[in-house]
Amino acid sequence: MKKRALGNQGLKVSALGLGCMGLSFGYGPPTEKNAAIKLIRSAFEQGITFFDTAECYGPFTNEELVGEAIAPFRKEVAIATKFGFKEGDSTKGLNSSPKRIREVVESSLRRLSTDHVDLFYQHRVDPSVPMEDVAGTISDLIKEGKIGHWGLSEAGATTIRKAHAIQPLAALQSEYSLFYREPEKEIIPLLEELGIGFVPFSPLGKGFLTGAISESTQFEPNDFRNTVPRFSKENLKANQALVDLVKKIATQNQAAPAQIALGWLLAQKPFIVPIPGTTKQYRLTENVGSTKINLSGDDLFQVSTALKNIQLVGERYSAAAQKMIDR
Repeated sequence: MKKRALGNQGLKVSALGLGCMGLSFGYGPPTEKNAAIKLIRSAFEQGITFFDTAECYGPFTNEELVGEAIAPFRKEVAIATKFGFKEGDSTKGLNSSPKRIREVVESSLRRLSTDHVDLFYQHRVDPSVPMEDVAGTISDLIKEGKIGHWGLSEAGATTIRKAHAIQPLAALQSEYSLFYREPEKEIIPLLEELGIGFVPFSPLGKGFLTGAISESTQFEPNDFRNTVPRFSKENLKANQALVDLVKKIATQNQAAPAQIALGWLLAQKPFIVPIPGTTKQYRLTENVGSTKINLSGDDLFQVSTALKNIQLVGERYSAAAQKMIDR
């Protein structure tokens, strides 16, 4: 698989990464450990060298899983993990104090069984801690060799500029897909201007763009999509026109809908590295296949033209989660 650069500080990763959260957290029961390890190792065998986790996924169990899975090839891959929540629990609020950042680094290194983290994100911007303190702590950790690069997640333009001026950012991780295109307005042009990579999470619209979800879909009780307005029965039905568009382009290219959704993202900018997650081997292989999809100019024109007539409905987060998004 071809590599892409995230930022201008030398971090290069596979064009597609693997979002590991769903193996432990968020999408129903955790995947059985040996099956999860097998999937992560299969991703590496298929060319993926970029693995995304966080202390709050579980909490904590996902980092341990990723650390064990990649141990045989640790030096050949890049690990991204995150800090920013009280006690590592996303339900307890924010904490990006310098003391907490250092605590997270040491704990994450231990769980990941490594001596450094390649990419360390602030999971959510903490308005109670000055960015000077956050970026200053990160700068010290980079000098100490405990992290290689840093990034922000779900950060707004003003915060990105400020953080980057203190300690250059390698990447921004935020939601971006055909199902959520808000970053196109301000964020992507800013990242291009500053030379910062973009790592879209939920690049398949939390599974919606695979075509496997409909208004009749029943999620597991502990699947967080039950709290997402866009996944209400009414909104899934209303948004089906987008899936129909993706399926149409997929048929024209003899590809799967997921491959078109990911191929579209990869075609937007050379500094974009999507991180789709999955618990299924066949979906993993399908996603990897997207890196071989070369959408034509006509394909991209069809998509952009059709999108103008598709009005998506429903918020992407619950009201509580929306409050932690930096504007």
